Amino acid sequence: MSNNISQPVIIRLPQGTSSNSILASKARDLPHGAVISLVEQTAGRGQRGNTWEAAPGMNLTLSMLLRPRNVKPNEQFMLSEMISLAIVRFLHTMLADTPHASRIAIKWPNDIYVGDHKICGILIEHSLSSAAITHTIAGIGININQVQFLSPAPNPISLAMLTGRTFDLHRAETLLAQNILDLVNRYDNPELFPELHALYINQLWRRKGAYKYMEAQSGRIFTASITDVLPTGHLQLTDTDGHTATYAFKEVAAVI
Repeated sequence: MSNNISQPVIIRLPQGTSSNSILASKARDLPHGAVISLVEQTAGRGQRGNTWEAAPGMNLTLSMLLRPRNVKPNEQFMLSEMISLAIVRFLHTMLADTPHASRIAIKWPNDIYVGDHKICGILIEHSLSSAAITHTIAGIGININQVQFLSPAPNPISLAMLTGRTFDLHRAETLLAQNILDLVNRYDNPELFPELHALYINQLWRRKGAYKYMEAQSGRIFTASITDVLPTGHLQLTDTDGHTATYAFKEVAAVI
């Protein structure tokens, strides 16, 4: 299928286990930019088995089908950068008249924060052939109108908690999907990958300064600054002694 599509196709369902799973089962017959949106998600998944709490009808729980033409399998993290930046742009719009807009940041590798609080989680799954990405499914959960969270997640926040307002979920969903489609269509071009990456790095949470991190295997706590995120998606940190190390997801965690 061609991905010369400028508007998303949104399919809204009242309930389902996981929007990613539902979209994966229908991906063969759906176009680039198709969205499955669930009012109630009964088995929402996060990265590598994590779960996502979302009160029914209060938040955005959706998955979007993308068919990039120019992103190679070894460049797949470029899609994560595109999607993350699109969500940041969406949140900037939603919080444009508040002091919180300037505090929106991408927490490597798959969360969006406002200050030190998580407002969005992302789960990206690729279908790969030997030389190409057949399709990508981006599962996204954004806290919109929920104000009480029952899970043990330490730091959730929502648009309603930040603003004291209630938001129209259909309008928010349409704006989010359009932002993602626009950025993917624009940056699905290897000549623009350096520009994309610079924007991504600039938007990272705790990008400037040195902060505490903990290595998962050893439990060692150290102070370091972000040097880069590699094309593989690995995080590169330089500690206060000048030693640079590279970490995969869950090999290191920020100490909040």
